[in-house]
Amino acid sequence: MKVLFLGDIVGKPGRRAVRELMPRVVGRHQVDLTVANCENAAGGAGITPEAAEELLACQIQVLTSGNHIWDKKDIVPYLEQNRGPLLRPANYPAGSPGKGAMVVETPDGRKLGVLNVEGRVFMKTLDDPFRRADEELAKLSAVTKCILVDMHCEATSEKNAMGVHLDGRVSAVVGSHTHVQTADERILPGGTAYITDVGMCGPLDSIIGVKKELALQRFLTQRPMPFETARNLTYLQGAVVTIDDATGKGVAIERIRERLPD
Repeated sequence: MKVLFLGDIVGKPGRRAVRELMPRVVGRHQVDLTVANCENAAGGAGITPEAAEELLACQIQVLTSGNHIWDKKDIVPYLEQNRGPLLRPANYPAGSPGKGAMVVETPDGRKLGVLNVEGRVFMKTLDDPFRRADEELAKLSAVTKCILVDMHCEATSEKNAMGVHLDGRVSAVVGSHTHVQTADERILPGGTAYITDVGMCGPLDSIIGVKKELALQRFLTQRPMPFETARNLTYLQGAVVTIDDATGKGVAIERIRERLPD
């Protein structure tokens, strides 16, 4: 099984990159399923039902998210009604709308479990993502050996720790949130494909997707500034993970970096 995981989709430029570039990547790599982090897909922060449906219409099978999942209030009823394959991190407190894991199938019936968790270092004090991952994996592994985990967090150490914690028990641990693609993709000793951060689908002529002048003013003045999505030098970034269907082991991982024509 080949799974394409796309990094944080940022605003309209990111959605355009998905529409125009993803079919090329899917065809070239013979991808069976696509999972994408969508938490910044609407205006650069948050996700709306409309943006979610637009991405799902691009043949994305599962949308994961992170700390910005609640930024657009109209997404809450969407999550409550489970109207699409949209995940929020599993380690939000009990009673939070939505779900943190699910199983999807390829057209020929092969199953992939997808788990979304959020880190706590430099982020919110949520439930323990490591123990919650253990709980969710007990359920997913009863259905399929092929499992992909989106570890959405700030600290590279915490992402690395999750990779080590789950090595040999899941097919892949892929990092999201920082919007900066790392060059450490590898297969861990136990057979888990790993990368600290797959990057973003959005404008690289920016500061993690935001107009440079606005983001820079936050650092220079320590005052709130509006987040406005940049427009230039847009890329589709992610990783293709190859999974052994029989064992659930990751056997290969390749970074994806495709530029959208201006």
